[in-house]
Amino acid sequence: MSVFMAMIASPSVHRRVPVALGVCLVSFAAFWAAQRAAHVSMIDLMVYRAEGATVRAGGDLYALRATAARLPTTYPPFAALLFTPLPLLDTALLRALATAGNLALLVVFVRLSLKLVGHARVETAWWVAAPAVWCEPVWTTVRYGQINLLLAVLVLWDLTRRPAGGSDRWTGVGLGLAAAVKLTPALFPVFLLATGLVARLRGGHGEPWLRHARGAAVAFAGATLLAAAVLPYDSWRFWTQTLFRASRVGHAEDTANQALRGVLARLLHTPEPGALWTACVAVVAVLGLAVAVRAELRGQRAWAVCVCAVTALLISPVSWTHHWVWCVPLVLLLWTRGRRAAALGTLLVFCSYAPWWVPHGTGRPELHQSGAELTLSAVYTGVGAVFLALARTSLPKAGPGGVRVKP
Repeated sequence: MSVFMAMIASPSVHRRVPVALGVCLVSFAAFWAAQRAAHVSMIDLMVYRAEGATVRAGGDLYALRATAARLPTTYPPFAALLFTPLPLLDTALLRALATAGNLALLVVFVRLSLKLVGHARVETAWWVAAPAVWCEPVWTTVRYGQINLLLAVLVLWDLTRRPAGGSDRWTGVGLGLAAAVKLTPALFPVFLLATGLVARLRGGHGEPWLRHARGAAVAFAGATLLAAAVLPYDSWRFWTQTLFRASRVGHAEDTANQALRGVLARLLHTPEPGALWTACVAVVAVLGLAVAVRAELRGQRAWAVCVCAVTALLISPVSWTHHWVWCVPLVLLLWTRGRRAAALGTLLVFCSYAPWWVPHGTGRPELHQSGAELTLSAVYTGVGAVFLALARTSLPKAGPGGVRVKP
């Protein structure tokens, strides 16, 4: 309603919005045509459909091998419950709906990202979404029929609501559900918990952050227990066995894996970097969370959220290129904070499709990369590391006691 009233009150806004919307729709139409011309398989969407069919038939969810590529189930059982309606749809219709849904989610994601960085102009979301759809993580998300944009929207919706008083019954729900579908977003409640504890230790009021973390934990537990009640065998198997088998997701050295584990596997020419990766993950997790907590306590939620997202991507065993849709708020944050060169460089990297320039595919050529190939296949990880360092130096100085504001 507030947006509608603003459009009525401002004729210039009323004129600008249709133009921006038209440009965005033209870009989306061209994108859709390009995807059709590329004969995209939406292979992950077909895996989701197979998971839903397996649940409906009472089959063994984690014994499933779907599509011609024989891809396994990798998400928690709660995700499979959400996929149960998919087998009811014809595959052609399902692909069309998934494409349209992801494009709509991109607009919402951009809008929430703009809200996160403090930019409220109505038409900007359309202007940003028009080119953002062509960056590699978004292209690949739609190409595979992935759910990355949905999860990112849940996270940002939860972290940009800021209800009066710091809490309501929905506080933490988005984070908890996102983590129940896919574990990587679970770092966000950990970040909130750490922020609340640090605020208390410094003599501040940490309850808003702790309450937010509790809400996320309750939502996660509720979704997980629901899945356990409906799928007890699959739930037991996932949480006691499958969760700890990162190799089921794919080869660590795959060029699409832009997590630290993937970079180290390619650098060391080994399918499993082992203890070195564990040590690197521990260091990056601690440093990343420290920067995120510091940013949050200094009133810089945009920096905190983006740092937490990048940290989660770096420390995850596998972060495929399409997981890096968080490049959208990263670029917007850098641009709006005056880091124009860094913003343009980040945009260039994620629009370059550079990880796919190196040999990949059958035969596991990533285990034998040269220096230049190693660099190209690590560009997303490199941008993430640079961003964490830049975030650390971009934070304002803390006030007395180290805590400036409440969320």
